[in-house]
Amino acid sequence: MALSRSFKETVKARAERDPEFRAALLGEAVEAFAAGEADTGKALIRDYINATVGFDSLGEAVSIDPKNLMRMFGPRGNPRLANLSAVLRELNRREAVHFKVEPERVAH
Repeated sequence: MALSRSFKETVKARAERDPEFRAALLGEAVEAFAAGEADTGKALIRDYINATVGFDSLGEAVSIDPKNLMRMFGPRGNPRLANLSAVLRELNRREAVHFKVEPERVAH
């Protein structure tokens, strides 16, 4: 289902004024990828890019054509690991956030 324009505008407006929201959106995308939920991860990254840096600016920063980036993070996209890594590294740099992986603690 396509998102309504008002939803996209709402996300963009919130991202512009709320750094914690931007960081959380990016963090959720990374967690979705780590959990094997690639479609969710792609959708969240696409929302983040649209609400913040934009595909043109991001494409220039990572040396990937913006149209290719749009396809990579589209519903049928399948980003190569090298491209996904470059995008995440750039978005993390711009947002000044760092993610770390920790083992899940299981109670015995």
